[in-house]
Parts: sequence; structure tokens; C-alpha cells
Amino acid sequence: MSLTLTAMSDSSTAAGGQQQWAGSGQTPRPPRGPYISAITNRTTNLLIRGAMLFSVGVFLALVLNLLQVQRNVTLFPPDVISSIFSSAWWVPPCCGTASALIGLLYPCIDSRLGEPHKFKREWSSVMRCVAVFVGINHASAKVDFANNVQLSLTLAALSIGLWWTFDRSRSGFGLGVSIALLATLATQLLVYNGVFQYTSPDFLYIRSWLPCIFFAGVITMGNIGRQLAMYEYKFLQEKTHQD
Repeated sequence: MSLTLTAMSDSSTAAGGQQQWAGSGQTPRPPRGPYISAITNRTTNLLIRGAMLFSVGVFLALVLNLLQVQRNVTLFPPDVISSIFSSAWWVPPCCGTASALIGLLYPCIDSRLGEPHKFKREWSSVMRCVAVFVGINHASAKVDFANNVQLSLTLAALSIGLWWTFDRSRSGFGLGVSIALLATLATQLLVYNGVFQYTSPDFLYIRSWLPCIFFAGVITMGNIGRQLAMYEYKFLQEKTHQD
């Protein structure tokens, strides 16, 4: 008798639940899983890092290009100079885009190789790297050398010293050299087509020290990108430990 009453009560409860769902006309939705949440957080983090890297690249392009123009190292046509920083309008966006791509590429390569780069991963080291990069660019514009060979060798040594002090990774060195060569080729094409020019070109329409500046800039933006990516890496580690 008690078994019969229990079965009847269970069946009535199930029927009542079905009537409640049917009356509301809604179907139960699966809860938002941790995978979807992680993807959303990663995408948002990627967009934020890209925007920050773009802003840093634009700022450095304006400041460093001002040094070059003031010392007549680079010359733009008068009709394209349209700002108080004496820079063509397309220079800051191009440098900002390149900075964002480089800053996002470095931690991506690190993750492909196994784990993020952890050598001197603190903001004080990143700021010192930026200061050294600005100093190298300042030296290329304002320090007088006996000839271009001495200047190029000095800047090459400073750029490699910057990599050794703040990076020391083979992937960072390889990416720096590769991107510097591509940037140098792009600059040669721009100068060849008359977009701008150098006052004293000594290597295929450009200055021979230009690849050193590009290399130091790539290492600097890579360090900034790696430091920004550390927050996402720590967040994912905490999520893994919690799960």
C-alpha cells in the first residue's frame, strides 16, 4: 500500500512539472559553461592588449619621428606634414598597427613553444627597455660620429645589448631580425617611390643603421606584449587550479 502511494506521488509530481514547463512555453537552457566564459575573456583580453599596444606604438612613433625630422634625418614632402609633431598622417597608424601585431605575436610564439617567456617579467624592466630604445633612437639622430660605419656598428651593439639585457630568447632574436629585415625592405620601397627620403642615404636609399632601430623597436614592443599577456596567463592558471 505504501509503495503504491509513493509511486502515485512521484508520478503526480512529474506530471505537475511537465504541466508547469508546458504552461510557461519555455525550454530549459544549458548553463553557460566555463569553456565559453574562458573564450570570451580571452577575446576581450586580446582586444584590450591590442588597443594598448596600438596606443603605445602611436605615441612612440610621434615622439621618435619628431627627433628624426628635427635633425633632418628624414624629410617628408611639405604637403603631408599635418601635425605639431611634424609627422605625415600615415606614420602613427602604421607604427601603431605594427606595434600591436608584434606585441600580440611574441606571446603567441611563446605559447606555441611551450610556456611564456619569464625573463625579467616586471613593469620596471619593461620601462627600462623602452627608455633604452628611445635612447638608441636619440643617438641615431643627435650623436655625431666620424662616419656612418661607426654609427651603424655602435647602434648594432646597443640593439643586441638591449636584446641580451631584456629578452635573451632565441625566438625573440629570430623574430626581431626577421621583422627588422621586412621593415627595412618596406622602407626602401617607400623611399624609392618618393613617399619620403633620407638626407644622407648610404645603403640602398636608406641609412645603414635603420635595421638596428627596427630590431630594437621589435624587441621593445615584444617585451610590452609579453608583460601584458602575463595577466591572461595568470588568470588561466588560476582557473585551472580552481577547476
